[in-house]
Amino acid sequence: MAETTDTSSSDLMEHRGCKLLKNIGTPQHIDEMFEDEIRDTDVFQVTYPKSGTVWMQQILSLIYNEGYRNGTEIIQTADQVPWIEYNFRNVDHIKRPSPRLITTHLPYNLVPKGLREKKGKVIYIHRNPKDVMTSLHYFSRVLVAMDEHGSFEDRMDRFLAGNVVANSWFDHIKGWYEHRDEFNILFLVYEDMIKDLKNAVLKICDFLGKELTEDAVNIVVQRSTFKNMATEKGANYESLKENLIETSQGRFLRKGKIGDWKNLMTVAQNEKFDKVFKEKMKDLQHLPIRLIWEDNESCGSKDV
Repeated sequence: MAETTDTSSSDLMEHRGCKLLKNIGTPQHIDEMFEDEIRDTDVFQVTYPKSGTVWMQQILSLIYNEGYRNGTEIIQTADQVPWIEYNFRNVDHIKRPSPRLITTHLPYNLVPKGLREKKGKVIYIHRNPKDVMTSLHYFSRVLVAMDEHGSFEDRMDRFLAGNVVANSWFDHIKGWYEHRDEFNILFLVYEDMIKDLKNAVLKICDFLGKELTEDAVNIVVQRSTFKNMATEKGANYESLKENLIETSQGRFLRKGKIGDWKNLMTVAQNEKFDKVFKEKMKDLQHLPIRLIWEDNESCGSKDV
């Protein structure tokens, strides 16, 4: 077993090469989870932080739970699609009935090994890294388990160096795309989902083999909009605020916009980011990764 170490950031620990929030995760849990048996009906949603994680929890909860969808059942999406590396809700993954819906930020090599035998299904969402970094900066003020770590400049340096939870955005997306043939996986682009959420929901249903009526699909779409999720406590983690969220610093769901990085980054910071981005993306040129940087770009217009 790889050694567990603290990092230079007080909110992080490193285990098996992956940086994790040490206040809500343990090395023992990660090692036990790696050996968990995977069922064919398992569904893993995988994201790099701030790339649509809570959004997909809501979508999957609505697709799979008719009572939640029609309003006869009140649930917490954090319980319906729980984290596998951060078991802060004390959910017993092993005993959960099928189909098990699971959330993770883990790199491809640390998820349960059965997934790499094409058991279960994986939905991977990626978002342009400038908006990821911007969202992560604001989120660090809100999440109790994270340290604020000062200025945006400092946050950007840590992000570009991979000294953040889940390591480098570049390594994370590269790992999942390069090893895609080992998984039963669907890739989605965050910005495409914002521009055409219904099409994304239909793709997800088709991938999962879930046949919903048109009315049911429309309900999933309506209740998965950012506006509606922001006011639905079961979907936005607000009901867990006493344990997770510092409400005086902001909300768990902030904007979810495309191109919000332009409202925060200076010209110099943008140039600095672009220089590092260009260098690091040399190793990803062979991968079918699409990035959308601004709201006025058409879906899929920005190929790497």
